[in-house]
Amino acid sequence: MDEARQNAAPLNAAYPFTAVVGLDDLKLALLLNAVSPRVGGVLVRGEKGTAKSTVVRALAAQLPAVDTVTGCRFACDPAAPDPSCPDGPHGPGAPSMRRPSALVELPVGASEDRVAGSLDVERALTEGVKAFEPGLLAAAHRGVLYVDEVNLLHDHLVDLLLDAAALGTCYVERESVSVRHAARFLLVGTMNPEEGELRPQLLDRFGLTVEVRASREPKERAEVVRRRLAFDADPARFAARWAAEETALAGRIAAARERLAGVRLPDERLEQIAAVCAGFEVDGLRADLVTANAALAHAAWHGRDEVTADDVRAAARLALPHRRRRDPFDAPGLDESRLDDLLNDTSPDDDPPPDGDGGGDGGGVGEGPPRPADGAEGSAEPPSPEQGEDERAESAGGGERVATVSKPHAVPLLQVPGVGDGVAGRRSRSRTARGHVTGARRPAGKVRDPHVVATMLAAAPHQRARGRSGAGLVLRPDDLREAAREGREGNLVLFVVDASGSMAARRRMTTVKTAVLSLLLDAYQRRDKIGLITFRGRTADLVLPPTSSVEAGAARLRALPTGGRTPLAAGLVRAAEVLRAERLRDPARRPLLVIVTDGRATAEGDVARAAGLLAGTAGIVVDCEDGPVRLGLAGRLATRLGARLVPLGDLDKIVRDQRKAA
Repeated sequence: MDEARQNAAPLNAAYPFTAVVGLDDLKLALLLNAVSPRVGGVLVRGEKGTAKSTVVRALAAQLPAVDTVTGCRFACDPAAPDPSCPDGPHGPGAPSMRRPSALVELPVGASEDRVAGSLDVERALTEGVKAFEPGLLAAAHRGVLYVDEVNLLHDHLVDLLLDAAALGTCYVERESVSVRHAARFLLVGTMNPEEGELRPQLLDRFGLTVEVRASREPKERAEVVRRRLAFDADPARFAARWAAEETALAGRIAAARERLAGVRLPDERLEQIAAVCAGFEVDGLRADLVTANAALAHAAWHGRDEVTADDVRAAARLALPHRRRRDPFDAPGLDESRLDDLLNDTSPDDDPPPDGDGGGDGGGVGEGPPRPADGAEGSAEPPSPEQGEDERAESAGGGERVATVSKPHAVPLLQVPGVGDGVAGRRSRSRTARGHVTGARRPAGKVRDPHVVATMLAAAPHQRARGRSGAGLVLRPDDLREAAREGREGNLVLFVVDASGSMAARRRMTTVKTAVLSLLLDAYQRRDKIGLITFRGRTADLVLPPTSSVEAGAARLRALPTGGRTPLAAGLVRAAEVLRAERLRDPARRPLLVIVTDGRATAEGDVARAAGLLAGTAGIVVDCEDGPVRLGLAGRLATRLGARLVPLGDLDKIVRDQRKAA
């Protein structure tokens, strides 16, 4: 924590306001959460190198210091200690100390025990002692919990974080032993959308979201470098230059916190918030609650004792964009003209319309990056089925065509045979820490997930020899057993798509693209990494390196041109190269190869030899051949690969048959 503070430049000097588009919004979102933790945290989306971490660390240094009970590992407030504190109870008049607000950074590779804390189950079973080691949530209590690359964090850990942030309490359960403690913190997550999106359910749990991107103006970028060089050359002098402004900012945060309880939310403003959320058709009521809390905090930040239309507008701009996604391929966004219309339609006659600047000054809201309007060009929403059936073709030069894509449909579960040990997901069977219990085993180290029945059965035969005289079992460490669990893992799904001229014939490419898009959607829902290789002409290209971003895959697929010869062998060789590299990078993640082709090979290359490079890889061949006369070339390829053959038209038919059977 101290190192992070030392490396943080002052908030007002971290970057010029105009150097990173959306930085004013980011500052405002952080400040609103600093004023009122009920807002629910901030998710910062943006490309790499846009000062996301810098601003978060800078804000933490401006938060007011907190009083804590001396020696309490859970930062209990001496004025109102947590009655369930594991280090308590703390009586009145307990000794206290003042310290800076905590800044806790959660690494992507953290375990559940590291995040929530861990119970010493071995001591609990053998000695009857409830010993608890607090985790990062306890350390972040009454401070800031910062998660960089939150989209790369395991889903169950994100759920745990968001539950604790919403409830203000962390629960740790191990069999019949449980511990709870207060965990109220400002949750800040940052992510690069190119590396994969959060699920919409998790996006909704973040109170506010902000999009940031680097400026393309040379003078603004030069100012960023100038300030960074000045900070590196003499951090103390740089900080002293901005000390007065930073002190004033810290004082303003403290004053806004005190003022918050007296801010009033009139009924007409509450109805205005409800009308805006309903107008944007957001799901549930969390958006209404977040917007209301953010509007109250915005009013307190600007010294008002009553929420105004400007406060509602500023809150809605930050609370609604990420809640409007209807599809995993949709990009977050908010049509601000639509927002103004909704606000004006519900404004009282005597209330002036919003002035459009969000009511911000000195760290208030700016215009921020432009967001796509509803139905605007650039939206990632797939075209309607009617558009796809007609298959619009645009000239791309050299006989190339770009087919459109229809709405995705359901696809059957395609999985890797056997049982793996990969990361948690929803595709193939795997030995995981979370899932249904399949048996018991001796622990390799400290017991994390005890199997009580197996432990009792291991200890029962030795009770007489151990001199048991009471009702309880006499346990020894070598009696302990832990649960063996089986769940589902996420895989690397590598798509190898034939984009040659034979695929463009007879309007097949729209059907092919729609099928691949459906498989991409399935990969998103099952927590897979995906990669996309296309082959056409004389070469095969890795158009999407393995990533968790299905949005990037969908975008590359829609823009994929077709035409030229069919270098099938080159596509298989390229797939083997990618899989070889991924086995070194992520050996626990098992691959699933999905080849979409009609099996024709009209370019030079030895298909049989190329297929041999993929021996042992689980695969699916989607046969795109159609027409009254069929050569069965895709079937021969599937036989060479030892892969399952699935006709293109049967992808959704298999799903219908499975549903009927169920």
